[in-house]
Amino acid sequence: MATSITTAGPRTRRGWTLTIVCTAIFMLLLDVTVVAVALGDMQQSLDASLADLQWVVDAYALSLACLLLTSATVGDRIGRRRVFLAGLSVFTIGSLACALAGDAFVLDLTRALQGVGGAMLFGTAIPIIGDAFREPKARAAAIGIFGATLGGATAVGPLVGGLLVDLAGWRWIFLVNVPVGVLALIAGARILPESRAERPRRADWPGTALLTVTLLTLLLGLIRGHVDGWTSAPIVSLFAGSAVACIAFLVRESRTAEPMLDLSLFRSRSYTGVSLAAFAVSATVIASTTYLGLYFVNTFAYEPFDAGLRFLAFTVASFVAAPLAARLVDHVPAAWTVSGGLLLVTVGMAWMAQIDGASAWTAFVPGFVIAGSGAGVLSACLTQAALDAVEPSRAGMATGVVSTMRQLGVAAGVAVFGVLFHSSGTDATSEALHGSGVPGDAVRQLGEAVGSGAGVTVLDQTPAAYGDGVAQAVRDASATAMSDILWWGAVAAAVATILVAALMARPRP
Repeated sequence: MATSITTAGPRTRRGWTLTIVCTAIFMLLLDVTVVAVALGDMQQSLDASLADLQWVVDAYALSLACLLLTSATVGDRIGRRRVFLAGLSVFTIGSLACALAGDAFVLDLTRALQGVGGAMLFGTAIPIIGDAFREPKARAAAIGIFGATLGGATAVGPLVGGLLVDLAGWRWIFLVNVPVGVLALIAGARILPESRAERPRRADWPGTALLTVTLLTLLLGLIRGHVDGWTSAPIVSLFAGSAVACIAFLVRESRTAEPMLDLSLFRSRSYTGVSLAAFAVSATVIASTTYLGLYFVNTFAYEPFDAGLRFLAFTVASFVAAPLAARLVDHVPAAWTVSGGLLLVTVGMAWMAQIDGASAWTAFVPGFVIAGSGAGVLSACLTQAALDAVEPSRAGMATGVVSTMRQLGVAAGVAVFGVLFHSSGTDATSEALHGSGVPGDAVRQLGEAVGSGAGVTVLDQTPAAYGDGVAQAVRDASATAMSDILWWGAVAAAVATILVAALMARPRP
């Protein structure tokens, strides 16, 4: 950790400091996956398209990814407590605005505001904990609790979301943050000590702007591509703009004296492996929960809470695996725990990918247990593995980049899986209904609805004259789309496993 100067607050309150920070982080990370089983309700309530639903997740993750490192730098300079409390205020206001949103576009914008507050919280969380727990053993224990909080919040999101949606509607998945945020804000203002870095860096605002443009244009292109056409001028322009902004960002970060993202961190093969693992687990199994939740609600026709209960195997496995893995951090090489966690994710997703239209929800359970165990292992060991891979003076940047990679993974995974789901769903519907006697226009409309994740809810507007074959075709096509993104997720996780194992197997310089 970078040397800090604590300017206020008794050191004896460090237990309360950890509690307040972990509560805020739990709340903001819960909002990454809590929407998974609420998307079906949002889709009907707001008449939202698949692109709208993707942005409900990605607007939040994008703000987190783009502003997290800069928030950490600003906190080092003007005071971490000040930035943390400001972030808590913005997050709470953003949550209230999400709950009051009247249409999908406003919801997406308010989710971005929520993400801004989340970035301020996430960017200052580890430095605040590091300043409160300065002894190595106590700091390692505190970081272990922080890592368990990360995994627990992500895993329990679908269950909490389902309960709130069933009891009071989707708006309450955001409203519940308001009283928690207010209480945490009051407690934080009274208890958290102020601290700053002894030698703070300047905020790299040009780098922040370039990263935002890079990711925003890339995600816009991916999410809008199937609507506007992949070779259309707007989409090609978005991808070209993203590439140019990315090159400019890398040039900026390699030449400026105080970059937002210190590219020299990636000279360490071990650290590169840890960062890749953080990105991969979020881009595969965590991103897939968005579509699994939609599938359980719209294709299996479960109520949101019942859908959330179906994620319980994943949740419990993650909770059990995380503390077990935390005990192994000091005794087992990081290369084994990190690549082993990714291997479990790979096997779990491959198992789930074997579903078809006749599969019951129980077909997902073994895969949930295996993939959930992998996610729990990674949540417990990634932060410590990142710290072990770099010099102590660069610990803040190292953990910040890993957290950023997690959010980048969520945003990228949701966008890419959306492309695959839409393409597979529409194609499978057309193929299943070919020669069925259903008019071509109706087949195209059904395909678009299935590709948007509507599942069997499309049958409510389908004339009975089309016959029972349409219902089976819709179920089969939805299962095919779900299976395809799980298979591709398993392939991506497998490739990441091999690369991570190779990168981390050799000792770092």
